[in-house]
Order: sequence, then C-alpha cells, then structure tokens
Amino acid sequence: MSAKIEAFFHEATNTVCYVVSDPATKHAAIVDSCLDFDMAAARTQTTHADQVLAYIAANDLTVDWILETHVHADHLSAAPYLRDQIGGKVAIGARITEVQHTFGDIYNAETGFKRDGSQFDHLFEDGETFMIGGLEAEYLSTPGHTPACGSYRIEDNIFVGDTLFMPDFGTARCDFPGGDARTLYRSICRILNHHPQTTLWICHDYKAPGRDEFAWRTTIGAQRDANPHVHDGVSEEEFVQMREAKDAKLGPPKLLIPSIQVNMRAGDMPPAEDNGEVYLKVPVNVIGR
Repeated sequence: MSAKIEAFFHEATNTVCYVVSDPATKHAAIVDSCLDFDMAAARTQTTHADQVLAYIAANDLTVDWILETHVHADHLSAAPYLRDQIGGKVAIGARITEVQHTFGDIYNAETGFKRDGSQFDHLFEDGETFMIGGLEAEYLSTPGHTPACGSYRIEDNIFVGDTLFMPDFGTARCDFPGGDARTLYRSICRILNHHPQTTLWICHDYKAPGRDEFAWRTTIGAQRDANPHVHDGVSEEEFVQMREAKDAKLGPPKLLIPSIQVNMRAGDMPPAEDNGEVYLKVPVNVIGR
C-alpha cells in the first residue's frame, strides 16, 4: 500500500507541513513542522502543531521521524514541541554544521552553543536510506538555497523543501549566507532526473499571478515542462544569471531574524539568561552586508 500524505498549510508563513504515514503499520513521519510566532508580541503558540497532533491521534499513528528539509528562514520549527508530545527523532542533513558555524558567528551564539549538529537526534548523509514503518525513504542532499538543504524521497514522492516551488512560480532564492545559484541548479537537475510522474511536494506556496488557490503538489514532468526558471532547455548559465538578478531585488523574509537562530538549534530557543528569561537577538547591520 502506498504512503498516505496529509498536508497542513500554515498560511501565516505560507508553509506546508506534511504527515507521511504507512497505512499498513501506522508509522509516520512529519516533514517541516511550524510553530506559530507573533513577532510583534514575541510570543509563540502551538495552534498549527496541535492540528498535526490531532490528526496523528485521530489516525492512531506512531511518529518515527520529525524531518527538517533545512534551517528555515521564514518560520520557526515546532519539532521540539512535537517530539515532547509524541516522540520521534528530529533529523536534518549532516551539512547543518555549516549553517551552525555561519550563523553561530552572526548571532554571536553563547559559549556552549555546539556547532556539530548534536541538537538534532539524527544527521542524514547524502543517499542515506531509512524506513517509515514499511515505507522506504532516502535523503537527498540538494543544497543551493542553503548549504544544508535536503529533499526526502519516500517511495514515488519527493519532499523538496525550498528547492522548487510550483511550476508556475519558480525556484528558491540563493542569497542567504552559504547559498549559491549554480549549486541550486545542479541540485534541481538531480531532482528532475527522477521519473516524470514522480510526485513533488512543495514546502511553500505564495499563489502565482493568475492563480487564486494555494497549491503544493505537482510532478517532475510538470516542472520540466512549465517551470519558468528550470524547464527543459534552460542552461546552467541562464539560470544563474536569472536567479542572481532576481535575488538582488528581494527583501528578507519577515521572520528571518528569529527563525534561523531557533532552527539552527533544532527548534529550541536559546538558553535562558541569568534572570530566567529567553531572548532572541537582532544582529544590527550584519545580515546581508
């Protein structure tokens, strides 16, 4: 029996979280969870994550994995909250250490901040396989948007994180520290070399011009036919020129500052200070200079 996939759209950040389950064993994985965060009030809530938990409970699922495609710059991960409620291993690609080194310096992280990925329960190597109940899964390193970006192939589905958007929208930006348009092009080619009928599940959607509904499911064939950035025939040089020109005009995601310093810690907040309170830093005139 094929994987069952349920999507949970977080409209506040245009993020899609997925629960992927094996109907035969009722084992499951959560991909790219979201914690609600009110930037103006500096308050977190678990409304969206609780919807995921309700679905898991209603379907009597056992969660083996809480998977991150990368260190997100536009929303906070709910991984620690979910793990505390239902268990499962929080996992990401092994190149997370590169992101931790870069942003550990940018945020002048506390002395005890480890840059070895040990905040996560498991670090995947490229091509590593694992099981979700009876479902065969594989981690594919697909850097470019960030150095630690990865995609998860689960049977004939690939969860591509921010690497690709819907075929009418395009591809991910590459202007964050460690991002690279040429690397992204090669990662996308790796994904698009799978069978044309392979289903792709997108992490974000912003509605392309002329489309009135959010969407997050497509195919490799549709991407190769219609994606304006990487359809068949677009060369690496053409892509790099286009992507770098677009990125030069983009502003930062609205939750960039809190997201990275939380997500590089596997979704945990920085440690409390001597008054018992937790603080998020705002590096002034540092990011993007």
